[in-house]
Amino acid sequence: MATFALLFNKIGTMKKTLLFSLLAIAANALYSQCSDLFISEYVEGSNNNKALEIYNPTPNAIGLNSNYRLLRYNNGTGSAAAEANNQTMINLGNHVIQPYDVFVVVIDKRDASQPCPGQECAVDLELQALADTFLCPDYNVSYSMYFNGNDAVSLQKYNGSTWQYVDIFGMIGDPAMVAAEAWSDEFPYDGSAGAWWTKDHTLVRKSSVQQGVTANPSPFFNVTLEYDSLASEDWTHLGSHTCACQVISVEDHSMPVVDIYPNPATDGKILVRTSEPVISAELLNLLGQNVPVESRVINSSYTELQVEGAEPGVYLVRVNFSDSRSTVTKVNIQ
Repeated sequence: MATFALLFNKIGTMKKTLLFSLLAIAANALYSQCSDLFISEYVEGSNNNKALEIYNPTPNAIGLNSNYRLLRYNNGTGSAAAEANNQTMINLGNHVIQPYDVFVVVIDKRDASQPCPGQECAVDLELQALADTFLCPDYNVSYSMYFNGNDAVSLQKYNGSTWQYVDIFGMIGDPAMVAAEAWSDEFPYDGSAGAWWTKDHTLVRKSSVQQGVTANPSPFFNVTLEYDSLASEDWTHLGSHTCACQVISVEDHSMPVVDIYPNPATDGKILVRTSEPVISAELLNLLGQNVPVESRVINSSYTELQVEGAEPGVYLVRVNFSDSRSTVTKVNIQ
């Protein structure tokens, strides 16, 4: 009997070893893809309602630090011409994107006195409230965020000597876009057949997508394979992204639920509700730096932050739990 017991124990150990080996292989394959930023949402709405959401699929914070830039390729412009023109590009600035979090870029048009339609027409207030930063206030300096349905956009990273594509939306140098208004969902994907997808739509990257498009597609056919289409002015998903890159390990089966309200915060107070007891809650700016505010744990489920001294803008609330876990959630303070 002892021999059989030893045999079954050995078999059981082998099964566990195999299971963890398979999990390790799957994790390595996953993280080889989930290794750099990519565009998780594209907003092409009416007037100046233009926005891009950039997702960090890694378990580490990524500092932009002028190492990332956006380029717009106007109406079928080829890469060489566009990338030699400073007006087409803009750096994303000195911000930090937290693990599995997003960074929302909105065109910098906020003067409500400007008439619509028009080049200076203000972005809708609802979309403004979702922005982490505003770019391109002056078209003559940079028109990267003035894209329409027939413009390609690339997200690039500086590797120390050259700029590399980390994601491409559209097709760079598509001659059909000189006359067309948008890419569509049927061959030849130039708007002549099927439904337009890249004009007057919000496009959300599918959760199965784990990396950006790093080689210029020809023709541009991946829009329906990689994006879900929403109606114009639909921003219900902007500000967060669901992605297969954010996996749960064998030990970490779940994360506590965290709710923050009101959001946007308008009365100088933020109430943080959690599904598990917290050690502390703190306010951070988008660089990940602590913003000194008063934090008061009311009970095991509620913590209050006094934020009346904080400047209006987008912040992060980090909630710390007793087992060294923490979560980060965005909040807009007005």
